[in-house]
Amino acid sequence: MAVFEYVGFDGAGKSIKGVIDADNAKSARARLRKQGLFPTDVHEQQQGGVRGQGLAVQVDFSKYFQRVTPQELSTVTQQMSTLVGANIPMVEALSALLEQTENPKLKAVFTDIREKVNEGHSLAKAMRAHPSVFDDLYVNMVDAGEQSGALDVVFSRLASYTEASVALRGKLIAAVTYPIIMTLISGALVLGLFTFVIPRIQRIFETSGKELPLLTRVIFGLSSFVLDYKWYLLVAIPLVAYGARRWFKSAKGRAWWHRTSLRMPVFGPLNRLVAVSRFCRTLATLLVSGVPILTALNIARAVVGNDVVAAAVEQASKNISEGQSIAVPLKASGQFPPIVTHMIAIGEKTGELEAMLSKVADAYDLEVENTVNSFTSLLAPILVVFMGVVVGIIALAVLLPMSQMASTLR
Repeated sequence: MAVFEYVGFDGAGKSIKGVIDADNAKSARARLRKQGLFPTDVHEQQQGGVRGQGLAVQVDFSKYFQRVTPQELSTVTQQMSTLVGANIPMVEALSALLEQTENPKLKAVFTDIREKVNEGHSLAKAMRAHPSVFDDLYVNMVDAGEQSGALDVVFSRLASYTEASVALRGKLIAAVTYPIIMTLISGALVLGLFTFVIPRIQRIFETSGKELPLLTRVIFGLSSFVLDYKWYLLVAIPLVAYGARRWFKSAKGRAWWHRTSLRMPVFGPLNRLVAVSRFCRTLATLLVSGVPILTALNIARAVVGNDVVAAAVEQASKNISEGQSIAVPLKASGQFPPIVTHMIAIGEKTGELEAMLSKVADAYDLEVENTVNSFTSLLAPILVVFMGVVVGIIALAVLLPMSQMASTLR
C-alpha cells in the first residue's frame, strides 16, 4: 500500500484535506466515498515536496518542515509495545499504527516500513531506511529483539527509554524557556526606552544648556548610538549570530563550546549530569536488550551530546576491545563523577552492570530534576532584580539633571 493525499468536500460541503493509505488512487477514492467524503484531487504522497513534471510541477514547501517529534515517537513506541506484546502479527500491528497516526510524515514512514516487512525484510532493516525518525539506538535495539525473539520486551524498554528521554528534554526546555522569554521582554523594554522615551527627554535637557551628570551623558550617548546606527545593528546582529552559529558547528568551535559548557557556573554541573545520565541509561537499555557491548558503547557515545564526555567513552570502548575494564578509562578521564565509575566497576565485577547503570541513571535524572527546579525558582527573582536595576539606572540618569535644575531654580 501507499499513502495518498486528498482534497475534497465532506457531506456538509466543507473543504477537507488529509491522507489515506490504499493500493492505488482509484481504491483511495473508493475508500473516501465510503466514508462520506467527495475527493476532488487524490495523489500519492511523495517523500519530498515536489510532484508533477515540467510546467505542471507543484512544490509543497510544508513537506520540508514536517518532522516527527520525540513525543510522537514515544507514543508510537508505546503503542507498538502494546501491539507486539499482544502477539499481533507485525504487518497487522503496523496497519493498526497507520490507522492511529495523524502525522503525515510518520504515516508515510510506517507505510514504507509495512511494505518492506510484507516483502520479507526485517523490521530493523526497514526502520534503518528512515534515520531521521529512528536513530541507531532504536534500530539496534529492534534488531537485537528480532534476533533474540524478545521484540515485545525490547519495545517495552524502548517505550520506557523514549518516555524518560522526553521527560528529561521537557525539563531542560522548561528550564531555559523562562529566562529566554524574560531576556527578550527585558531587551524589548530597554530598546523601547532608548528609542522612544530617552530621545524626547534628551531634547528637553539640551535646551537648558546646563552641564549634565556623567551617568546621564552615558545613557543619552547610548540612546543616540542606537538611533544613529539602528539599521547597521539590525544587519550586524543577525550576521554575528549566523557567524557564531557557523563557528560553533566547526570542529574547533564545537570542541571549545563542549569544554566550556562543562565548566560554566550552574550550567556546567547540570550539563555534566545530563550527559552522564544519557550515557548510563542508553548503555543500560542497550545491554539489557542484548546489543553487543562494543556496539552499545559506540551508540551511547553518540547520544551523550558532549564531545569531551564522548572521548572518555571512546577510550572505554578501546579498553573493552583489548579485554580490559570500562570503569578505568572513565575514571582516568575525570569527566565522570567518582560514584559513577565506582558503581560501574562494581557492576563489572558482580555481572550486574546493567542494573548499576540503571540505578545511576535514575539517581542522576532525579538530581537533574531537582537542579532544574532549584534553578528555575531562583531565576525569577534574579531576573526581576536585574530588570529593576536597569530601569533604576535609566530613571536615575533622568532624575539627576532634573534635581539639579530644581536646585538652580530655588
